[in-house]
Amino acid sequence: MAKINVLPKHIAELIAAGEVVERPASVVKELVENAIDAGASSITIEIRGGGIAYIRITDNGCGIEKEDVPKAFLPHATSKVRTAEDLDRVLTLGFRGEALSSIAAVARVEVLTRTQQDENGTAYAIEGGMEVKNENAGCPLGTTVVVRDLFFNTPARMKFLKRDVSEANAVADVVDKLALSHPEISFRFLREGKQTLLTPGDNQLMSAIYAVFGKAFADGMVELHYTLDHVQIDGYICRPISARPSRTMQIFFLNGRCIKSRSLSASLENAYKNAVMVGRFPSCVLNVSVPSHFVDVNVHPAKTEVRFSDERKISSCLYYAVKTALQADDEKKQVDLARLTQKPKPAAVQLQMVEDDEPIVTLPKPSAPQKRADFWSSMPASTYRGRTSTLSSERTENPFLAQETPDLLSSYKKKPSKPLPQEAAPESSPKREPLPAQAEKASVRITDQKENAPVRLIGEAFRTYIICEYDGKLCLIDKHAAHERVIFNRLKAQASEKGRQVLLSPVTLLVSKQEHAVILEQLDAFSACGFTVEDFGGESIVVRECPMTIDPADVHDLVLEIAENLMQNKSDIQSEKIDRILATTACKAAIKAGNTNDPAELLALARRVLEHDDVRFCPHGRPVVIEMSRYELEKQFGRIQ
Repeated sequence: MAKINVLPKHIAELIAAGEVVERPASVVKELVENAIDAGASSITIEIRGGGIAYIRITDNGCGIEKEDVPKAFLPHATSKVRTAEDLDRVLTLGFRGEALSSIAAVARVEVLTRTQQDENGTAYAIEGGMEVKNENAGCPLGTTVVVRDLFFNTPARMKFLKRDVSEANAVADVVDKLALSHPEISFRFLREGKQTLLTPGDNQLMSAIYAVFGKAFADGMVELHYTLDHVQIDGYICRPISARPSRTMQIFFLNGRCIKSRSLSASLENAYKNAVMVGRFPSCVLNVSVPSHFVDVNVHPAKTEVRFSDERKISSCLYYAVKTALQADDEKKQVDLARLTQKPKPAAVQLQMVEDDEPIVTLPKPSAPQKRADFWSSMPASTYRGRTSTLSSERTENPFLAQETPDLLSSYKKKPSKPLPQEAAPESSPKREPLPAQAEKASVRITDQKENAPVRLIGEAFRTYIICEYDGKLCLIDKHAAHERVIFNRLKAQASEKGRQVLLSPVTLLVSKQEHAVILEQLDAFSACGFTVEDFGGESIVVRECPMTIDPADVHDLVLEIAENLMQNKSDIQSEKIDRILATTACKAAIKAGNTNDPAELLALARRVLEHDDVRFCPHGRPVVIEMSRYELEKQFGRIQ
């Protein structure tokens, strides 16, 4: 029988630290929340080496008294909870008393603090849970905490950390959310010695949004204020046209605390139903204020998950708040035609730039060529034929001239005539991947080609499904899934050939911290799929090249969608990540259900699907074609018993 052992103090502290301190972002979150609870109006965060090597948090809060500094690093030591009843009315961000002790157990920590009443401050140092220094020191009002060598005594935890860039992005994401939750505080974030964030601290949420996400994001937001039965919701939501391909920009706060809530996210998206396209999601920065007894924040050590006493009530309040704000912003813009007609038109002025003392020379207007009455009779037919034969010989001798000016008439006569299908109509095809009959000879690698049986196009149902007859069977083809698979096969065949196009105007994207991190981590996968992506500073990236099949107008949404897929499947091996990127690319480039297509295009796609066995399922696993034999069809109609 195993003997029960009481763990030593340092081992117990390491276990407890694992619940609170997962990465540098966890350290920054806990320390900044302590600074906010201390009443600071200005907070500076500085990191180096992704926060693993160095973290410094400086605030101008109330500070810590000298005799309380060692107590602050003891487990479950807090100034915010005294009795069990206090847990029912927690209004501060921190209250569990685990943060400082957990951080000190796995790092080297130094504290410099002074209160308003003390003339001298306190310099305190602790390493691995052991006190190293406790002495007087001169310092300004407030507290400065420096954390060095995170996980220096737990090397097993170090190998689970990501690259410095990814860890720094995670820290930046935490700082952004804390700055948005408290616009009354000025936040300053230094990353590797460079300032990347500075909020004004003017208590205006829009100012914080502008500082964190930039002008383009802020311009697409709508202000929201709503109160119902002790529930108050304030903040900003995006206009439907500014919806994004992922949920990464849905930020919710509960009484100033950043939380994750599926119910709030679902209520937000339900309010946007029928206002945004399928596959796009609204973004928001919303703070929900409720009485303390409505919510339980003591669910998880990270305090990001909460429980509501009446979750349906809060979700309904959010739904109606968003609906009201969207309807108020949906007023049609009025154009005052009378005012526009009264506006005087500026007189046309011709500007001329001349040197001093130089006469202005007015060039004559070009005149039209004069008609010649004897044009056709001035050259005999024999002379014209002689010149034509000379030109033909020049074409034969000069290969470049022969390529530039082909003999179209002779080539037309040599080309065998091929009748179009009866269903073909002279309609213009949409701007997508071309689907002519010649596309069957494209760079897709054809496998298991069948005997060329005749394919008869019957029509199209719901502008989605191609109906045709082939080899004695009735076939229904999903045109989007079929075209998506064709493009996917082509992209895989071209992946080794690097078939890509250089964008005349590179596409710049503003992404979230998580999206920025995953894109930079997967640059090799993007490159293997035909994309050239570079870091553009801050939370921006620039796309300079994309696959030939992609419309440059779709690059913005496509890269964001790929980033979202990569975030959800972080454990994929490299080949699977490449296939996932190619599948998303093919889906964007393929014709869509509901598009109007020329019958010749539909017939070409049907032949491509039915005459080859490499197009049976789309890259996402959906079937491309459904077949029904004549026997099965006649049995359904009772012709065969």
